[in-house]
Amino acid sequence: MDAHPRLHATWRTTAAARLIASAGVTVAIAASVLFPVPARAITSQTEAKLTETQEKVEETAATYDKAVKQLCDLEEQASENEARIAEIEAELPSAQDKASRAMRDLYKQQKGTNVLMSFMLSTQSLDELLSTMKYMGMVQDANVEALEELNDMQAELESERTELATARAQAEQEKQAAEEALAEAQKLREEAQAQADAEAAAEAAALQEAAAELGTDVGSIPQPDNGAVDWNVDQDTFVSQWAPRIDAYLAGSPLEGQGTTFATAAWKYGVDPRWSPAISNTESSKGRHCFKPHNAWGWGSASWSSWEEAIDAHVSGLARGYGYTISVANAKRYCPPNWFNWYNNTLSEMNRI
Repeated sequence: MDAHPRLHATWRTTAAARLIASAGVTVAIAASVLFPVPARAITSQTEAKLTETQEKVEETAATYDKAVKQLCDLEEQASENEARIAEIEAELPSAQDKASRAMRDLYKQQKGTNVLMSFMLSTQSLDELLSTMKYMGMVQDANVEALEELNDMQAELESERTELATARAQAEQEKQAAEEALAEAQKLREEAQAQADAEAAAEAAALQEAAAELGTDVGSIPQPDNGAVDWNVDQDTFVSQWAPRIDAYLAGSPLEGQGTTFATAAWKYGVDPRWSPAISNTESSKGRHCFKPHNAWGWGSASWSSWEEAIDAHVSGLARGYGYTISVANAKRYCPPNWFNWYNNTLSEMNRI
């Protein structure tokens, strides 16, 4: 079911049909036979392809978002690991010095003269001899412990670095794979939209031809410039290109400052970044006259708790229900009673962004 409240009409009129009707009932009947008005501007196969590719875009976008979050989480973990590595490195000199002394003591113990005989000769009693031997054992244990401590710290340091490097490499690889999958899905979505645009253009041409044969003029129907958006860039570049332009367009309105939200949603769902902001002007003067909370687009009876939530929902709905960008077909679906003015006004606003 269409999201827009005005999309439930079962009979769709066009500018040509209304002009025909004004000429008289007989002419209207004859014209309706000669120039039937299609209920849809694109074929069911194209619409199915649009839906399929859009679902793929949303699926890969979700995977990409997950990969980005995983990388962000890993970066936080990396900061903690780096702090631990710094602690270990700070402790290493002391441990190395302690280990060096222990090694010297052990060397002296092992390479000296008959240490045990010397202690036996110098002791005054058996108890003193046992105490001395016990002390020597403790000294040796401490020396060995110092060496083992240094070895453990160095092993831990190397393990931390190795694990961190491995995890980072894997996360980067997963993010890259997800980004490539998203780009491929968006490319397929654009191809499907190009086919839909071609069908919509053919419909517009037929409309012009019908009007010409009847001696009327419905005016020139402009076509959107689909090449205005460069998708051969990464997300950060895309958002940095479009967010300021959208912000400038929305300045002074309730939607002011939402350029990044619009641009991010456009990238995520593969939609012309100018389209949703322009519709907000056509439907509510950029959010000044909303009939439901945060609903700046005349979008069904929906309401949202924030502009961020509303923008994401609207751009997603455009992608799923209407496609990549504005077209005659989309205008007829979005605003059947006044599609021609809606189309011209919205497209004109898009060209301003």
